[in-house]
Amino acid sequence: MQGELNNRIIACGRCPRLVAWRERVAREKKREFRDWEYWGKPIPSFGNLSAHVLIIGLAPAAHGANRTGRMFTGDSSGRWLYRALHKAGFANQPASERRDDGLRLIDCYITAAIHCAPPGNKPLPSEIANCNQFLREELDALRNLKVVITLGRIAFETYLKTRGIAPLPSFAHNRRCDFNPVLIASYHPSRQNTNTGKLTELMFDAVFAQAKAVL
Repeated sequence: MQGELNNRIIACGRCPRLVAWRERVAREKKREFRDWEYWGKPIPSFGNLSAHVLIIGLAPAAHGANRTGRMFTGDSSGRWLYRALHKAGFANQPASERRDDGLRLIDCYITAAIHCAPPGNKPLPSEIANCNQFLREELDALRNLKVVITLGRIAFETYLKTRGIAPLPSFAHNRRCDFNPVLIASYHPSRQNTNTGKLTELMFDAVFAQAKAVL
């Protein structure tokens, strides 16, 4: 099921704005990555469907996953995430810059609210809705889940709405909601949050420590 689902994700072209943007970025490239052959397609999810922990991000970064072809690989957010995952025992190494670098997730699965890089890192509500079927299928298939970690408010609200949970609880960093599976909210490890000190390594590590405590 997982391979078939990821193949459908990669082949998706439902959102013309996102298709145009991801392909334009892949053609024009960033100067420091001019020698790369950009992925330039929707980014498949990463991990094993037997996992007990699910991480939901917002969207691929234009010059991160949209370049490398793997979730949270090759950008600053990914450096924060994989360092924290490795420290908590959910990844076999603390960094990931290429999709062939040997990184393996341990009892963990990573997806996103949308699978294409959006302009300005801001997907439209209609684009999130177009991509939501993939998340619904993943939630149905992830039958061993005990913990869901959402990175940022959009991922938090997208997950809750997908689950049909209402009213929505308020968003706060490291907030635990005792649903089944347990939901833990986190600030997104974007530069906007990490460079300003809104999210520190200690704060981010606390999210995964709480997830381990649940397990």
